Amino acid sequence: MILERYRELIDSFDAFLGACDRPLPSVVRVNTLKASVERVERALADTGYEYEQCSWYPELLRLSTDTPGNSWPYVHGWIYGQEEVSALPARVLSPSAGDRVLDTCAAPGSKTTQLAALMDDRGTLIANDANLGRLSALRTNAQRCGVTNLIVNSADAQTLSLAPFGGDPFDHALVDVPCSCEGTIRKNPTALEDWDIDHVRGLAGIQRGILRRAIQATRAGGTVVYSTCTFAPEENEAVLDAVLETESCRIVPFETALDTRPGVTEWNEKTFDRSVEKAQRIYPHLNDTGGFFCAKLEVTGE
Repeated sequence: MILERYRELIDSFDAFLGACDRPLPSVVRVNTLKASVERVERALADTGYEYEQCSWYPELLRLSTDTPGNSWPYVHGWIYGQEEVSALPARVLSPSAGDRVLDTCAAPGSKTTQLAALMDDRGTLIANDANLGRLSALRTNAQRCGVTNLIVNSADAQTLSLAPFGGDPFDHALVDVPCSCEGTIRKNPTALEDWDIDHVRGLAGIQRGILRRAIQATRAGGTVVYSTCTFAPEENEAVLDAVLETESCRIVPFETALDTRPGVTEWNEKTFDRSVEKAQRIYPHLNDTGGFFCAKLEVTGE
């Protein structure tokens, strides 16, 4: 089993494996551009849906149904179906109204629409994705959620030019990169069928390129959040370690009420910069979620 390679990293490994075999809870995020949490809760109750508020993020609701897209609050853009732990990166980035924000790998739009809500739909939000087909889904989701501060762009995030956006650096960048998706196994049981270490290494090269360009495109004092939905250190801590060697940035701690584990500093006889411990790993058995990795970086401009 591929997940066995992580036995030495994960406490309560049997509990971890058990959680990976269970279906993922159905979660929606309240789109505060269109409705308050209280208004959505009333609408869900009137529609007959049972729900439970996520304590660490009040805008997230666990539902009793696996088909929230069939509800009228969804159709009207009041809610967005989003895996619970995937709501962490935008919250860690925490942009303000009026900021210039780059979402490097934005489609199909769950984090993009979340960023827009955190920005109160003000400022400028660049939603970039190299996949034109996926961008159509992003546009549809942004329209449904009432997002208007959005510029949709299609480019390779590793070589993204600032010229189309005025040439000025961004205040913040979200770097939720394509990855091997090991952490999605609860909603996609076939996620590991085509797993291959060479593919992981190839992805890591792309991830390093995207993160480096995002840091270069962000002003000194700005924030870059790096995230994946994989457990592989090759795509997580190793990427951070490589970027720390070449870019003007530092990893900074962040707080969350989720139960997490620190980034690992050693893997397969390789040692990483000690600051990668400030990143946070989330395993399915800790919070009954998918698997995730998140790190917050500050651009120093040195």
